[in-house]
Amino acid sequence: MSFTNKVVLITGAGTGIGKETAYDFLSKGAKLVVNGRRESVLAQAFEEHNGNVKFAPGDIGNTETATRMVQTAVEAFGGVDIVINNAGIFNPVPFLEETEEGFGNYIDTILKGTFFLSQAAIPEMKKRGGGAIVNVGSMWALQAVEATPSSAYSAAKGGVHTLTRNLAIEFAKDNIRVNTVAPAVVETPVYESFIPKDQIPGVLEGFNRFHPLGRIGQPKDLVSAITYLACDESGWITGVVIPVDGGVTAGRNA
Repeated sequence: MSFTNKVVLITGAGTGIGKETAYDFLSKGAKLVVNGRRESVLAQAFEEHNGNVKFAPGDIGNTETATRMVQTAVEAFGGVDIVINNAGIFNPVPFLEETEEGFGNYIDTILKGTFFLSQAAIPEMKKRGGGAIVNVGSMWALQAVEATPSSAYSAAKGGVHTLTRNLAIEFAKDNIRVNTVAPAVVETPVYESFIPKDQIPGVLEGFNRFHPLGRIGQPKDLVSAITYLACDESGWITGVVIPVDGGVTAGRNA
């Protein structure tokens, strides 16, 4: 699998799944434009890859950030071939306790960010004869989990799943493929936003049995699926939401 001279845009690239996906693309010859809220985090993550990596920091829920990512790719590398819509937030809140602000944050970061970066990138993909968009959706948009009430998060991710199918049909004629991976529990820094850091290992360990394969996911488990859906070898796959979830959505696990 090679991405030599392919231009890849990745949101939420400073940590977790986004960072590991970026490293994998780089190892396969790609040129990247990476996004995250904090430029300092991006700089730390990619300090050894400056030649093939350009930064476009900012809130991806702001359409200006999406536009700037694409402009950076065109100016630095000549266009856009692949988009990885990975940016997200997660903080389980019971439905009756969710606020308008909280709901809006999920919609902006997850759904609006995916929508408008894709919208900005697709015209440039058309100029290059096609491309691939891979979104990071969620198992929570496919299956509710009582222990982690996540109605607002799930609604935003569900919108990403639906958007995937709509874009796949609309732009198939342009040779632009659009797919989504839907992970279950993956060990990333996102849990630090609502679990004390010293408690995270124990909490995550408690979710191992929730997954039929017996363990929670690691970022590398998602990387292989994301890069496959972005590469030419998956050229006849579009419009799908693929669970990458250790078997959770296959059925109930006692």
